[in-house]
Formats: sequence, structure tokens, C-alpha cells
Amino acid sequence: MVKRRRLNRQLVVEKAAALADAAGRPEAVSLTALSESLGIQAPSLYNHIAGRQDLGYALAVHGLRRLLFCLREATLGKVGRDALFAVCHAYRRFAWEHPGVYPLTVRAPEPDEAELIAVSQELLQMLLLLLASLGLGRDNGLHAVRGLRALLHGFITLEAAGGFKMALDLDESFNRLVTLYLDGLETNALNPS
Repeated sequence: MVKRRRLNRQLVVEKAAALADAAGRPEAVSLTALSESLGIQAPSLYNHIAGRQDLGYALAVHGLRRLLFCLREATLGKVGRDALFAVCHAYRRFAWEHPGVYPLTVRAPEPDEAELIAVSQELLQMLLLLLASLGLGRDNGLHAVRGLRALLHGFITLEAAGGFKMALDLDESFNRLVTLYLDGLETNALNPS
């Protein structure tokens, strides 16, 4: 149990993230459950968060930071296509390991969400640099990031919903899907229209 005098916003958000992941969905975290898990009265949470909406925002920032960390860690010592392949696998693993926080990482930030914008930009710049190593410029890189996010999120969402029931290796399907996408990106970079 976290002692009251040591409690801060970061600890509150980390506990909320752990509760969301344990439940498998972000909306499962109530302020009452969060305060109970911290060993404090619900009104004491307001010393660290402004309410449910602020908690949701803080969880989104926390989740995106964790995702960025995981993706960066996956690319250490790798370049080009190998780094992108590692990013795809790390992204999928993050979604498995953080089923309550992952859904909060997929929405685009609003104009007034400065902290979320900053982390989103860091993630975007990392991906654009990796895509540039395949020969994609900024505009093509942005389109490629959108496509990659859609591909990964679609696979992850179907997998989590039990959408793949055939007796066929899911990892192999994922590898083939990512390989085909990266092949297409490389072909497009070599033969731009």
C-alpha cells in the first residue's frame, strides 16, 4: 500500500494504469477503486488529479510514453527494415501486456493537449526516421505511418477479440503481414509514382 505522504500524481497514474491493465480496459478504473487500492479516501485523489477526465488524459500520456519507450528499446542496435520489424513486434507486445492502457494510445491528441502532442510528435519523428532509412520522404513517410498504425491496430484488435480462430500460427500470420507491408514500402520508395 502506498503511504499518503509519499503519494504524487505519477504514483496515482501508475496505479491506475496497473488497475486498467488488470481489468483489460481503461473504463474499469473508477476513482473509488483507485483510491481504495492506494489506501486513501476518494477525495484525497483530487490532490493529484482533477477528476475522471484528467485521469483519462494522464493515463493516455503515461501509456504513450511507455509505448515510445518500448519501441525505442526494441530498435536498439537495429537499423532500417530490421528496426521497423522490431517496432511492429514491440507494438503488438505492448498491446498484449497493457490491454487497459493500449486503447488510450491510439487516438490523436486535441490541440489543447500539449503533453500528449509532445509525446505523439516524439513517436512520429522516431517512425519517420526509421521509414526514411527505407527511402521514404516526409509525406510518404506520414502515409506509411498511418498505414502501419492501421495494420497493427487492426491485427491487434482482431486478435484480442478472438477474431482468429483457425488452427494457424498467429505469429506467422503477423510476420507475413508485416513483411508484405514493408516490402510494399520498399517497392514504393524505389518506384515512386
